[in-house]
Amino acid sequence: MVKYVIRRLIQSVPIFFGITLLAYALMVFTPGGPVSVLALQQGLNAQQVEKLRQQLGVNDPFPIQYLRWLVGDDWMRWDSDGDGVSDGSVLIALNDNNGEPLPPGQRRGLLRGDFGTSFTRPRPVMDIILERIPATLELTVSALIVGLTLGLVIGVLAAVYQGSWFDHISRVASVIFDAVPVFFLGLTLLLVFGAWLRILPIGDRCPTTLAGSCAPVFERLEYLILPTFVLATGGISAYSRYMRASMLDVVSQDFIRTARAKGLTDRVVWFKHGARNALIPIATFVGPAIAGLWGGAVITETIFNWPGVGREIVRSLGGRDYPVVMAATVLAGITTILGYLLSDILYGLIDPRIRFD
Repeated sequence: MVKYVIRRLIQSVPIFFGITLLAYALMVFTPGGPVSVLALQQGLNAQQVEKLRQQLGVNDPFPIQYLRWLVGDDWMRWDSDGDGVSDGSVLIALNDNNGEPLPPGQRRGLLRGDFGTSFTRPRPVMDIILERIPATLELTVSALIVGLTLGLVIGVLAAVYQGSWFDHISRVASVIFDAVPVFFLGLTLLLVFGAWLRILPIGDRCPTTLAGSCAPVFERLEYLILPTFVLATGGISAYSRYMRASMLDVVSQDFIRTARAKGLTDRVVWFKHGARNALIPIATFVGPAIAGLWGGAVITETIFNWPGVGREIVRSLGGRDYPVVMAATVLAGITTILGYLLSDILYGLIDPRIRFD
């Protein structure tokens, strides 16, 4: 198992660099670019715009820009006058809240955990992302647990009671929830349960009376119900359909008939022998589901005013804060790689015929 995981991680290295190259290329070749946005926001003249272009390094060739973002710019700097300060290549010098220019600092590159400085706030990008990851993990993990649990249970029961009213209702509901857009479902639930019935909060992560931080999750579950359900509906619909089809395929095989011939109860046959073998195809979808939750959280967090990474991505896109957007893109790529690795590991753990050696 360990050798297999190490081998897969080594194979993921080229994929990771491909993601970083694509993310940076999209930023560089996007019409407008960061210079025009910053120049418009700060009211710079032509001379100041050119100076800003030099500070951001956008006049350099694309390979130089990409390497500087990837591995940092300290290897490009030099101290020509011997005062202990690098006066060579400078990357970013924006304004702080008082309008004063920030001192240009060296960047270590994303390979050393430095995603640069935000264009709209004088703060490191990694600090901005780390502040919002707990909220996103809280929402996405809850949605993954709810989606897996309800989806698998509904799929098993629909297969056990094939042709019953429960089977028909679950299939119709899965199609409806899979077809309804997330933003429409979220707004509808906010209108019904928040504005009309007033039994659940209208957005946010915790009461606004709490200053600084939120209470533990078990003390504010009412704030988690609607966004978790909205984000989990896609998983519930997909897992229930796949689990039902997989269970119906498993129960027609010889080992199920053998288990019945031995006199085992229906509960043992369905859940111990049938459900475990039916989970084998489901394990394939766990990895993509993790990556899908990251993308779905962008819409869900925006609708419910959830202070996570998804809402920060939307805010950064609107403000052309490219360092934050690229950092979120790279982290999403890493999550996708690890998610597919998790699928392969689960596939081998569930199916005894799979050997990692």
